[in-house]
Amino acid sequence: MSERTSSSIVIEASAPAVMAVIAAVDEYPEWTGSVKSVDVLSATEDGRPSQATFHLDAGAVRDIYTLEYSWAGDDEVRWTLVEAQILTALDGCYHLTSAAPDRTQVDYELTLELKIPMLGLLRRKAEKVIVDTALKELKKRVEG
Repeated sequence: MSERTSSSIVIEASAPAVMAVIAAVDEYPEWTGSVKSVDVLSATEDGRPSQATFHLDAGAVRDIYTLEYSWAGDDEVRWTLVEAQILTALDGCYHLTSAAPDRTQVDYELTLELKIPMLGLLRRKAEKVIVDTALKELKKRVEG
């Protein structure tokens, strides 16, 4: 089993406000650098996506992949890869912890595997860049 890469950031907003941005996956192309389009395939009763297909263009890595989501209120969301062209694993989670009424710690974990052979050190470095970039973009979107 692959090791997960993780990182954290504090966002000046409530956990529900942060989770609302995370749950609006169809808006990711507006504020993420690498997601070009998203198609929500199915949703939960409260309107959060249960499956979505992403069109990724991250320079050297381009793929179309589908994720399945599992939501735990405004505390956590987990996803797992359903299908992809070059990814073989893209599993992760956001875990939110209220640090104050309008302050939330966001912990992000990610496991990434490609069909293309990649040294473990390079894969972990790529994961770290993805995780750190995602957290910075999320913070900018929520606080902006």
